[in-house]
Amino acid sequence: MTNWLKGAPNVTLIEGHARFEGPRSVRVNGTLLEADEIFINVGGRASIPEMPGIADVPYLTNSSMMEVDFLPEHLLVVGGSYIGLEFAQMYRRFGSRVTVIEMAPRLVAHEDEEVSAAVQAILEAEGIAFRLNAKCLSVARHGDGVAVHVSCEREPRHIVGSHLLPAVGRVPNTDDLGLDKAGVAMDARGFIEVDDELRTNVPGIWALGDVNGRGAFTHTSYNDYEIVAANLLDRDPRRVTDRIPAYALFVDPPLGRAGTTEREVRASERKALVGKIMMARVGRARERSETQGFMQVLVDAESKRILGAALLGTEATRRSIASST
Repeated sequence: MTNWLKGAPNVTLIEGHARFEGPRSVRVNGTLLEADEIFINVGGRASIPEMPGIADVPYLTNSSMMEVDFLPEHLLVVGGSYIGLEFAQMYRRFGSRVTVIEMAPRLVAHEDEEVSAAVQAILEAEGIAFRLNAKCLSVARHGDGVAVHVSCEREPRHIVGSHLLPAVGRVPNTDDLGLDKAGVAMDARGFIEVDDELRTNVPGIWALGDVNGRGAFTHTSYNDYEIVAANLLDRDPRRVTDRIPAYALFVDPPLGRAGTTEREVRASERKALVGKIMMARVGRARERSETQGFMQVLVDAESKRILGAALLGTEATRRSIASST
């Protein structure tokens, strides 16, 4: 990609740390660059929870986990959602003992309860241990390993492991961009505030990808580009709110989600029909002996339009993402 950019016509690639010095100026490596249109797309990084003791113990992140050349004896994962569960299953299959610690009462808490329970059952069957409703979290060194304090009341109050992976989400790389000098507004979490066409509050500045808090997936970042390009180049009024939510949890079997959840539909008091089939009744799943999970579709009772779908089973992510783009 770097070589392609360097060779692209009318493109100048400058590598360095860019910081705003005004709404139309950015300084990189001592050089001041000015433009009428500026697009911010600087990504994000792992969020480190503000747990007491976290600064005094070694820990891994979703990036450093990809560089380890050893097998953790007992991996403690703090966070029971996308990153945490994917690494938990990966390292359990490598041979590590794995315990997932989650503050919420269930895994992937934004999902429907039935989905959360099914994902947990699948992972427990592989030997992954879970501690839900973990409160009073703190960490401390314990010999050559680490101890996570998980409760002020309920036993066991500590879980000891060899390595720690905080997996509680990501934060945008906006803290050292000089956005205050440009007047670009951010929310309390550091995400750049944008409108439906991904424009910031400063005319001529757009924010795309992880930094705008409007979806932190590869496909949503690419769709951000499509929205901006359509509005600027083709005068095609595309909007973020026209986007159908679609995402995946890459455990095995994977979870693919498109549209709204059953909980969201019920909260809207919208009349809906629910169709569900267990993967054990799906021919391809039986042929592969991969019958865990289920598929569920929500349909508007009046218009008969599909409102959302959850697919937990073999190849679910490939089908759900492909069908929603």
